[in-house]
Amino acid sequence: MAVFSKSQVPRFSVEVYQNEYLPEGGREVNAIVTVTSTGGGTTGGVPLRQASPPPSGSDRGPAAGVVIMVDCSGSMDYPPKKLRNARDATAAAIDTLRDGVAFAVVAGTHKALEVYPGGGRLAVADPATRARAKDALRALTAGGGTAIGTWLRLADRLLSSTDLAIRHGILLTDGRNEHESPDELRAALDACAGRFTCDARGVGTDWEVKEVTGIASALLGTADIVADPSGLAADFTRMMENAMGKEVADVALRLWTPVGVEIKFVKQVAPTVEDLTGRRTEAGPRAGDYPTGSWGDESRDYHICVQVPEAGIGQEMLAARASLIVPAADGGAPEVLSHGLVRAVWTDDMAASTSINPQVAHYTGQAELAQVIQQGLEARKSGDFDGATAKLGRAVQLAARSGNEDTAKLLSKVVDVVDAATGTVRLKAKVADADEMTLETRSTKTVRVKK
Repeated sequence: MAVFSKSQVPRFSVEVYQNEYLPEGGREVNAIVTVTSTGGGTTGGVPLRQASPPPSGSDRGPAAGVVIMVDCSGSMDYPPKKLRNARDATAAAIDTLRDGVAFAVVAGTHKALEVYPGGGRLAVADPATRARAKDALRALTAGGGTAIGTWLRLADRLLSSTDLAIRHGILLTDGRNEHESPDELRAALDACAGRFTCDARGVGTDWEVKEVTGIASALLGTADIVADPSGLAADFTRMMENAMGKEVADVALRLWTPVGVEIKFVKQVAPTVEDLTGRRTEAGPRAGDYPTGSWGDESRDYHICVQVPEAGIGQEMLAARASLIVPAADGGAPEVLSHGLVRAVWTDDMAASTSINPQVAHYTGQAELAQVIQQGLEARKSGDFDGATAKLGRAVQLAARSGNEDTAKLLSKVVDVVDAATGTVRLKAKVADADEMTLETRSTKTVRVKK
C-alpha cells in the first residue's frame, strides 16, 4: 500500500444515486455509486510515496513499477515499419517515465525475453537508465510466434521482484495468440489478476479483439486498437502518462448487506462497462470485495443491484453499504476511504415507486448498448444479417438517446443510419476491418449522464 504525505493524501468520495422507493412486495433495488478520487495529483503524476526523496541511507524502494511488453513475433516485420513504430512507441513511453519509477522492457514471441535491464530485475528510471533502455531497443528483431501468457508471467515476476505500491503493465500485440492454448492464456491471467494492472493494445487488424479486451478486463486495464502503426507513439505516451498518474493501488469496492439481502450484480458502468460480479472475494460476514485496481485523479460509476426481503408499506431498511477500502500497510484491518448507503423504502405512492432514477436508467441503457453492439457484430460475422440489422439498429437508437456521440460515429461506419431515433439502419455492404474492430474494441466505452 502507498504511504502518503499528509499534505498530498488523495481524497475519495462516494455518492449514491437511486430511487429508494419500492411498491408493496417490491424487492429489487438499483443504485449507481459514483466514486471520485481527487487531490492526489499535486505531484504532477509522480506516485506519492516518492513525493520527496528518501532519507540518506534509506532502503525504501520505488513506489511504482511498469513493464512494457512488445510483440516481436515474425508478423511484426510485415510491413517492416510496424516494428520500427513499436520501437519508437516504446522509446516514447520510456521518455514519459518519471524519475524513481521502476521499469523493464520485455520482447514477446513464443517466449518472453528481458530486453532491459535483464537479470530478472527492474531498473529505476533516471536520465541514464532511460538512455540505456532506448539503446537496448535497437536490438529488437521480429521472429517467432506469439504466446502472450508467457509475457504476462514474466512481467509478474519482474514486478514482484521488489516492493511496489503501483504495479502496471503495457502490452502490445499484432496477432493472435497462436502458440499457446486459450486455457494456458486464461491460467496466466488468473495467476496475474490482482497482482498488477495492464493496458493492452492491438496494432493493425490481424489480432483477435476478444483476446486483447479479455487481457485488459482480467487485469483491470484499458484495451484499444491502433489500426495505423504510426499512431503507436502517441498512444504509448498517453498510456504511460495515465500510469504515472496512478497513486493508490489495490482499491476495492466492499459491499456489506444485511441478512436476507442478495446481491444480483455489481458492474462498473463508467468510463467503461465491466462486470465485477464474479470477482467477489469474501470479506467477513455478509461482506464482499470487488476489485477496482489503481486510482489517480478520476471518477468512476458502479451499478449495484440487490434483492431485498418483502416488506410492508411504510417499512424501510438499509439495503447495502458500499465502502472504498485499501489494504493496511501492516497487514491489519483495511483502511476505509469513504462509504455510501443504499436504502429501500416501501410506499403506496405509485408516482414515487415507479419513478426510475435518471442515473440508473442511463447506465442500464449504456450496458445494453455495449451488449447489442457485440451481439450485432457476432450476427454479422455469422451471416445472420437480419439479426445484425436489428441489434445494430438498437445500438444506434441507444447511442443517440444517451448522447454517446463517439459510439454513434463508430456505428455509422458499419451501418447506414436511416433514422437514429427509431433505430432504423441498413448494413453497409463493405466494412473496413479496422472500422469493425474499432467498434468492437470500444463498444464498452460509456458516457456520463447529461446534467
